[in-house]
This record gives sequence, C-alpha cells and structure tokens, in this order.
Amino acid sequence: MDLQELSLAVQDGDDKKVKELVNLALQSKVSPENILNEGMIGAMSDIGEKFKNNEIYVPEMLMAARAMAAGMQILEPVLVETGVKPIGKCVIGTVKGDLHDIGKNLVKMMLKGVGIEVVDLGADVPSSEFLKKAEEIGADLVCLSALLTTTMPAMGDVIRVFEQAGVKDKYTFMIGGAPVTSSYAKQINADYYTPDAGTAADVAKDVLVRKAAN
Repeated sequence: MDLQELSLAVQDGDDKKVKELVNLALQSKVSPENILNEGMIGAMSDIGEKFKNNEIYVPEMLMAARAMAAGMQILEPVLVETGVKPIGKCVIGTVKGDLHDIGKNLVKMMLKGVGIEVVDLGADVPSSEFLKKAEEIGADLVCLSALLTTTMPAMGDVIRVFEQAGVKDKYTFMIGGAPVTSSYAKQINADYYTPDAGTAADVAKDVLVRKAAN
C-alpha cells in the first residue's frame, strides 16, 4: 500500500479518510512503525514546513492535527503492542493565569507528529503541577505556553520551582506564545524559545536525537 495517500489525507484534514487508510494499511500488513513514520510524521513535517513558509495558516494546521489525532486513535494501541517506543516524553501546558490553548494544542499535535509522547496539562496550570507530572512520567521536555504579557512571568515561576527542587538540569525547557521572545527565554533560564508549532517540533526532535546519541 502507498502511504502517500495517507499522508495527503492527513494534510487535507480528512479525518474519515485517514481512519479508513490507517485501518487499510494495518489490514495490508504494513508495519505500524511505517504507517507512523511515512504516513503521519511525514505529513505533519510537511504541514509544519508549509506553516513556517506561510503557505497555510492556523485553521488548516488545526484540521491536519485533528486528522492525525483520528488516525493515532487507531494506531497508538497497535504501536504499544508491537513495542514501538516514542523518541522521548514531554509535559506541556499553558501557565497559571492564562486560559489560551490553541497555540499549545498545535504544538502538542506537532510534537506527537514527530514521535514524542505528550502529556497535556491543559491551561491555567499551577507551577508545581509541571514539576509533579514531569517527575512522575520521567519527561525529557517541559513546554510552557503563554499568550499574555501578564502571564509570561509564570513561565519563570515554573522554572524556579524546578530549580528549587534541584532537578532543573534533568529537563529541557521550551517556551512559546505571541508575546514571548528568545531574549525572554534567556532571562528566565529557559533552554529554547520557538516562534511556531513547526519549529517547536523540529527543535524538540533535535534535542531528543542528540540526547539519545550521548
């Protein structure tokens, strides 16, 4: 079976067709890993690139993310059964006081799209909750989102909680959101600022590949 058709269905945001094609690929004995890598991850990489180049916008990206999620509902249990491991684990959330989650949700889907296991804490998340969940699941990455200048300081609060617990160096901290900048990342001792979901996925994947190589 040609997985290009599945990749295009994901990019087109066609949930129903994605489910059909994932099922068909599994019935045709295509390995779950190939379905993931060639059909899903390849599609989301293309979507991320188009988004960065302003060829598509947030609505199209959300549709693609939803279509991928529909396919992953079928594929994830099979991946677990066959022992295909994620390339790393991430905790993501919008910081305390901020209820915005569209950007965070896009990043979540793009991270899943490169093979990262993501635990989404939602919006308005207390600083201590990031630490608790990161320690609980043995996360590699902690991703913080804020869309308001008034809630940006909460990103620094999260990182301080990890520092006070003596575990900050165990994790890579990535931050993003409309008012956030790379200089602000340096100011609060975050490791990376990424301007969009596609870049976030690229950076996260690079961090995890380098970590695995060491």
